[in-house]
Amino acid sequence: MAIRILLADDHPIVLDGLEALFRLESDIEVVGRCLSGDEVLPAVRRLKPDLLLLDIRMPRMDGMTVLRTLHGERNPTRVVLLAAVFEDDQVIEALRLGVRGMVLKELAPPLLIECVRRVHAGGQWIEQQSSARALEAMVRKDVAQKEALRELTPREIELVRLAASGMRNREMSRRLEISEGTVKMHLHNVYRKLKLENRVALANYARHKGLL
Repeated sequence: MAIRILLADDHPIVLDGLEALFRLESDIEVVGRCLSGDEVLPAVRRLKPDLLLLDIRMPRMDGMTVLRTLHGERNPTRVVLLAAVFEDDQVIEALRLGVRGMVLKELAPPLLIECVRRVHAGGQWIEQQSSARALEAMVRKDVAQKEALRELTPREIELVRLAASGMRNREMSRRLEISEGTVKMHLHNVYRKLKLENRVALANYARHKGLL
């Protein structure tokens, strides 16, 4: 039985090339094409393809948003992400969301076909340089989080996350069910421990330590 594949890219000429490539393969059937991210979800739900070849940068709904939605719906369609370049955070999140394929647009056509077959069969095809960088980033983030845990109490870390996300003292007191005065006291201790002066510096610290 042929592999039923849905193509999603915002460039018609790319879609034409991909479709022409796959139509040469007797075991691959192109069941649809999408030019924008908001077309992808309805198409996946309607066509139920075996595999979605998804450009990570799409108008009106980017590829990562599409991926998160499909994952939340527990959609069985396997996804291969396509990009000119992958950012470390994108690789990490995609792996956590169960993506089995990530390929660069510079990949040779025969290798793309091999990638589709391997992912459909339950295997994995991840662009090596991007995955290596992402793994290094994960290790750095894990080390930074452990450092933060040594410096701050669990309650202080919770407050750092909330403050760095833009929440004001009154909102934090309601969220944590403590007084606004207690919030101020905790934040004062955080600034003292970390030698920080304001919330901008605190937000930068939280991002650096992977707390957001």
